[in-house]
Amino acid sequence: MENVKSWDAIIVGAGIIGLFLAIELRKQGLQVLIVDRGEPGREASWAAGGMLVSSEAEMLPALRSLADASARMYPEFVHELQDESGSKIDLRSNGTFLWESDPDSQLRASLPFPAPLLDLEPNLSAACLGHEPLFLNEQCVDPRDLVVAAWKASRYRGVDFSTGDQVLSIDIHGGRGTGIRTNKTSFSSGAVINCAGAWAGQIGPHAFPTRPVKGQMLCVVMPGKNFLRHVIRTPDVYLIPRSDGRLLIGATVEEAGFDKQIVPETIQKLRSTALQLMPRLSEARILEAWAGLRPGTPDKLPILGATPTTGYFVATGHFRDGILLAPVTAKIMASVVTGSTPSLDLSAFSATRFPVSPVLPRAPRG
Repeated sequence: MENVKSWDAIIVGAGIIGLFLAIELRKQGLQVLIVDRGEPGREASWAAGGMLVSSEAEMLPALRSLADASARMYPEFVHELQDESGSKIDLRSNGTFLWESDPDSQLRASLPFPAPLLDLEPNLSAACLGHEPLFLNEQCVDPRDLVVAAWKASRYRGVDFSTGDQVLSIDIHGGRGTGIRTNKTSFSSGAVINCAGAWAGQIGPHAFPTRPVKGQMLCVVMPGKNFLRHVIRTPDVYLIPRSDGRLLIGATVEEAGFDKQIVPETIQKLRSTALQLMPRLSEARILEAWAGLRPGTPDKLPILGATPTTGYFVATGHFRDGILLAPVTAKIMASVVTGSTPSLDLSAFSATRFPVSPVLPRAPRG
């Protein structure tokens, strides 16, 4: 069955990238439809930790300009989302303590501590206090707050949604993308943007080399709300505080295909590693454990911009930086889709940097 309505743009994937892009396209007057195989924002975006890591110490050089621009956009972007959605977003700007694997590599810019480390984080273990970290002026945000607010804001702005629709392929007529075909119906549009994350490469005609990279983490809660004030990041584990007293402990990086099962031994190992940093976490109550699938690429860089098919665009492969890069991705992709010149150079992220290959037909499910 074919849908008779048409849109200016169809976005495949209702994660944080797709939601932010839909809002940006609506600001420019386009009629937008988001199509998703599940609930909006319930895949990688829902599973993310929300550290806005933009420091030179950990960012790939090709990503630095995007990361810096997006981090600067966050306070205003969050303020706007809160106004339009009526939802509160937990955005924290207390900074991050980073312990690097090689202490002698701490040659990059770091801010001076505003106070002795023990005064700033009295619950750190003695082992942490014996090795001074870098202090980074980074923010962190609750991605689940972002997802809820972005969904409400997009509805407020008139974005249409079709959920429970698995997109099978892009419709092409006269060499141009003219819509999408799903397992239920088809939709027509002037442009299509693939924001399907780890699943982006499964949608024809182009097999983008995206793959799922599994990450497991857990969330605990302490009796007090100021047990941890800063994000703590080490080579083995990270701790992310929330303003309501929750604390996230993560995260693994696993090549496990589309497996989202939680492994109890892995979760226990994360918790044990966190206990070495903060022994009082033994008092914490575990609220939840989960696994998410980050969209990885061969060179660990996102795929952004036009595809070899006119009218078909892609924004995927953000790996561990999807939450951080969502605002700037929305801005620059809206420029690309509407024919304007983006404010940043996207040549390093071009879809054509990989060999173009077709999506093979899927085997029927038994």
